[in-house]
Amino acid sequence: MPGFVYILQGDIGRFYIGSTDRPAQRMAQHESGYTQTTRNMKNPWLVFQQEYPTLLKARQIEYRLKQLKRKDYIEKIIKEGYIRME
Repeated sequence: MPGFVYILQGDIGRFYIGSTDRPAQRMAQHESGYTQTTRNMKNPWLVFQQEYPTLLKARQIEYRLKQLKRKDYIEKIIKEGYIRME
């Protein structure tokens, strides 16, 4: 089953990085306030999504992105439309 890494952006420019194997269901959870972090973001929207062969691989990439903690790198990913990390 494929996995996905996604990035949400809130109305003040903050980013949320996540991974899932069910993107539509996960977005519905974010929209309903299920996740505390995105509930505090005020109107987060999907700005990026990339598919991986497995959920495990997607979770590994998500973890590595979160370790970077660099807004400029996240903005570059969104602009280019691709995560260059394997």
